[in-house]
Amino acid sequence: MSDAGGDRAADGDADRRVLVTGGCGYIGSVLVPQLLDDERVGEVVVLDSLSSGSPANLAGSVRDDLRFRRGDVREYGDVEGAVRGADAVVHLAAITGAASTHDREAETFAVNRDGTENVLTAAGKFGVDNVVLASSCNNYGRAASTDIDEETDQNPLNPYAESKVAAEGLLADAMATHGFDGTALRMSTNYGWSPGVRFNLVVNHFVFRGLTGRPLTVYGDGSNWRPFIHVRDAARAYAHAALEPESWPERVYNVGSNEGNYRIAEIAEVVREELDRDLDVTYLEDEHPGPSYHVNFDRLAETGFEPEWTLREGIRDMAVELRGTDPAAGTPAEAGDHS
Repeated sequence: MSDAGGDRAADGDADRRVLVTGGCGYIGSVLVPQLLDDERVGEVVVLDSLSSGSPANLAGSVRDDLRFRRGDVREYGDVEGAVRGADAVVHLAAITGAASTHDREAETFAVNRDGTENVLTAAGKFGVDNVVLASSCNNYGRAASTDIDEETDQNPLNPYAESKVAAEGLLADAMATHGFDGTALRMSTNYGWSPGVRFNLVVNHFVFRGLTGRPLTVYGDGSNWRPFIHVRDAARAYAHAALEPESWPERVYNVGSNEGNYRIAEIAEVVREELDRDLDVTYLEDEHPGPSYHVNFDRLAETGFEPEWTLREGIRDMAVELRGTDPAAGTPAEAGDHS
């Protein structure tokens, strides 16, 4: 660690300062309390523009060891002020919703690529130990293989994925230049309840539609593959990589589980079964289904991290949260054991 971070606490790993960009968002609102509850963490700093997240998503986590800075990762001054004194950075802030980024390409690259460059530049300047970058399995595009690993060529099909591929390249360059540890987590598609829950993600969208008696709409024939991971498991992976970088020596990891690969048509059927409703499933054959990727997660197992939630547990838990009750036909006890 360089002397540039001299204002950090002197107790080392027992009192680490972790910066989370985008900490008020879907994953961040789960990650921040996880970090605050970790005995190795002395302080968590959140940098968020509040353009899509809200301070309300941090309810229950606002305490003396949480620092909040409102700022935009596109503005280097905002980033530098937040990074100063950090031991580790989890860089989540991004324009998300891959399909929607076709109509906002310039903004997507400004936030996801240029914002990442600002974070990495500041991390190098202030001697940050470790940077964990949020990337995506969406980067693989439409791959014929059903065994996509980290060495598979990426084929981004939308500005979101293109910007994440570019951000990974910036991370590699910054690691070589500045010498800090870093890893990019190519995350599976998230689902599940969080304080900052999103409903433009297929599982969450299907559960909400199902609970309100509407048909589940599938683009194309539903044969396209996606890997899925619960948002709480995603947050755990970011925390693990940030606090135990020695366990994550590779620059890139796919994050999910081999059994978490599903065809979209299968997702619709699982939602129908778990909600126990006679829901119609509508296939829009003329609509483009988007990327398709069936991913291998063997490298992840080498880190000692593994997801805990199953898709069915996550659907049941989401239904309980949306209903506000635990119905008699309801949720098995184990769904609450991961909360």
